[in-house]
Amino acid sequence: MTAATPSPLFPRVPDSADAVLEGLDPEQREVATALHGPVCVLAGAGTGKTRAITHRIAYGVRAGILQPSSVLAVTFTNRAAGEMRGRLRQLGAAGVQARTFHSAALRQLQYFWPKAVGGSLPRLVDRKIQLVADAAAACRIRLDRGELRDVTAEIEWSKVTQTVPADYPPAAAKAAREAPRDPAEIAQLYAAYEDLKRERGVIDFEDVLLLTVAVLQDRRDIAEQVRAQYQHFVVDEYQDVSPLQQRLLELWLGDRENLCVVGDASQTIYSFTGATPDHLLDFRTRHPGATVVKLVRDYRSTPQVVHLANGLLAQARGRAADHRLELVSQRGPGPEPVFAEYPDEPAEAEGTARRIRELIDAGVRASGIAVLFRTNSQSEAYEQAFADAAVPYQLRGAERFFDRPEVRKAGVALRGAARFGGNDSLLDDVVDLPSQVRAVLSGQGWTAQPPTGSGAVRERWESLAALVNLAQDFAAARPGATLADLVSELDERAGAQHAPTVEGVTLASLHSAKGLEWDVVFLVGVAEGMMPITYAKTDEQIEEERRLLYVGVTRARERLHVSWALSRSPGGRANRRASRFLDGVRSGSAAAVGRGGAGGAGGVERGVSGAAASPFAASGPRRGQRSPARCRVCGRTLTDAGEMKLMRCEDCPSDMDEGLYERLHDWRGEQARRSGQPAFCVFTDKTLMAIAEAVPEDAAGLARIPGVGMRKLGRYGADVLAICAGEDGAHGKDQD
Repeated sequence: MTAATPSPLFPRVPDSADAVLEGLDPEQREVATALHGPVCVLAGAGTGKTRAITHRIAYGVRAGILQPSSVLAVTFTNRAAGEMRGRLRQLGAAGVQARTFHSAALRQLQYFWPKAVGGSLPRLVDRKIQLVADAAAACRIRLDRGELRDVTAEIEWSKVTQTVPADYPPAAAKAAREAPRDPAEIAQLYAAYEDLKRERGVIDFEDVLLLTVAVLQDRRDIAEQVRAQYQHFVVDEYQDVSPLQQRLLELWLGDRENLCVVGDASQTIYSFTGATPDHLLDFRTRHPGATVVKLVRDYRSTPQVVHLANGLLAQARGRAADHRLELVSQRGPGPEPVFAEYPDEPAEAEGTARRIRELIDAGVRASGIAVLFRTNSQSEAYEQAFADAAVPYQLRGAERFFDRPEVRKAGVALRGAARFGGNDSLLDDVVDLPSQVRAVLSGQGWTAQPPTGSGAVRERWESLAALVNLAQDFAAARPGATLADLVSELDERAGAQHAPTVEGVTLASLHSAKGLEWDVVFLVGVAEGMMPITYAKTDEQIEEERRLLYVGVTRARERLHVSWALSRSPGGRANRRASRFLDGVRSGSAAAVGRGGAGGAGGVERGVSGAAASPFAASGPRRGQRSPARCRVCGRTLTDAGEMKLMRCEDCPSDMDEGLYERLHDWRGEQARRSGQPAFCVFTDKTLMAIAEAVPEDAAGLARIPGVGMRKLGRYGADVLAICAGEDGAHGKDQD
C-alpha cells in the first residue's frame, strides 16, 4: 500500500469545508450547517447522529466560523468522548474539547479552586461505598453489601436531582422510587455521609458538578472567564441529562444561545439515575427561536427491523411517546423478525444456542451476534447452553455468573454444608436437595419472596434464586442426588463457562447494550414479569420498560430473534405469556399495528419570534390541552396515529374529494423534488387525505387538521388553500 492510498483505518482528511459536507443526507446537512443560535437535533436510533454533530463541528472549524478551542462537546461516557475526538481529528478539526460532563467540570474546578476557595482541591474519592458504610456505623444502622450499594445509589440520585438530605423522603415519594430502606433512615444516612466527607476533607463524583455549579454561581468573574473560553456547546444524548447537569450547562452558556443538543426521548432508559427527557422535550419552550432537525433515516437496520421498532413505539403512551420519531430504513430488505415460544427457560437457552451455532457454522462471525436480556441473573442459563454447544461468548457489563461475589460466597456455603451438613442445624428438618439448598442460601440472603424494587439487593437475590432454581432442576433430572453431587455439578459448570475466548457472541443486559449494534440480535426472556419487569408498577415505569425493549430491537442490523418461555423449568406450569409489548407487532397477536406513527417525519423546523413570524402562521390556533380524539363518523375514541390525522376510523365511510387528493399529491411531489426531501416531510399521505376530506376554506380550518403545524401552515398554507379552492397552487415558499 502506498502512502497516498486511502485506508479505512486512516481515512483521508477532507481538503475543504465543503468536502466535510459530502455524503451527508439533507437532514444531516441541515445539522452541519446550522451553526448559529440554538439547535435541537431529534435523532432516532441508527440515524447517524454522531456523524451529523461531528461534521457540524468540523464544518464550522474548517469554514473559519468556529475556533477549535472555543468549542466544548459534552457526552456521557469516556468511550463516546474518545470516539468523538477521533472522528473530529479525521475531519481535520483537532483541538476541539470533547469530554464528559464530569471531566469538563473537574478540569474547571481544579483550575479555579485556588482562586475561588484557596488551597488545593479536596481529594476525590473513587468509590463512596466505604464512606457510606462508615456513615451507617456512625448512625448505628446495619447494612449488608447489597444494601450499601442501594443506599449509595439513592444518595447519588439525590445529589444529581439537587435534593438535600431533609427533602429525600418527600422527593423519593414524588418520584415513586422503591427505597431500599425506610426513607427517613436513608435521609439520616445521607446527612451523616455528607458530614463525614466534610470531616475528612474529601469530595465525591457528584460533588464535582455541585461545586462547579456553586463556583460559577457565586463568582461572576470566574463564570465570565469560562464563558470567554467556550463560545459554542454541543451536548450528545441530551435525553439523559440530569437536573444538575442541566444547571451546569446553563451556567456555562450564560445569556448566549450557541447550543446544539442531540437526543431521542424514546431512548430514555436511565431515569432511575436521575436522567430525564424533559430538558430535551422542553428545548423549544426555553429557546423559542431554535432550529429543530429530525433525523429519521435509519442506516443501521433493515426495513423489517425498523417496522417492528416503529410498531413498539406506536403503542406507547406518555410525553416521550408524543414526540416519538418514526424511522425510515435506508437499507435493502432483510429477513422478517423471528418470534419463538419455548416450553421453558432451559429450552429457550438451548434453542438460542442451537440457532447461533447454525449461524456461526454458516459463516456469521460470533462477534456480530448478541444475546440481550433484562437482568444479569438471566445470563447463567445462556452461559451454560453456550458452553454445551461450543459457542464462544463474552459477557458485557457484568461478571460471569460464577464470578459474582454472592455466587462465590454461596458456593463456599454449599460446599461447607455438603461436607459438614450433619452438624448444621439449618439442615436438621430438610431432606430433599432443593430444600437443603434453600436452607443454606437463606443464610446468604435468599428469601422465598423477592425484595421490592430494583438495585443491588434485588440483583443479589436474583443470583441466589438462580442457584435455587438450578438445584430444583438438577434434583428433578437426577432423583436421589446429594448436596455434594450438586456442588460437583456447579464446579463443572463454572469450569466449562470459563474457557478463554478471543472472539465470541456478546451476552449483555439491555441497559449495557445502549449505543452498540450487531448484525444479529437475540432478545430473550421477553415475557410478562420480565419485560416489563415485575417491579415496574407505574405507567411511567412501564413505558420506560417499553423503551428499553425498543433500544434492544434497534441494536439489530440485519436479523432479529425475539423469544420467551411459557414456564421457568421443564415440566412446570405453562402460566407465562409473551410480553404485552409484542401485542400488535407479531403475527397472530391482537391489534396489529400499521406503519403510521405520530410526529415521526424527518425534516427541519425553524424557530420564529416577534416580527420575524409569518402573519399567515399567526392565524393558527394556540396549543392547549388536548381532548381525546374521536371519530367524526361513529364517535369512537381514536388511538392510532393515522386515524387521528383523518379524524375517523379507517373503515368508516370517507367523503374524500379524490380529484383534490390527486392535485395535492402532485403538488407535494413537486415540493419534495425541489427541497430534496422525502415527500412525507412535506405532508404525509394521511394528512393529504384529511385535507381532501375537510376541504378547508381558510387558515384556521387548515390549522385544525392534525399534521399541519404552525411551520407548515406558514410555508405551505397559501398553496394548499389555493388548491382546495380549485386554483393552481404556487410552489410554496423558498426553502429557508
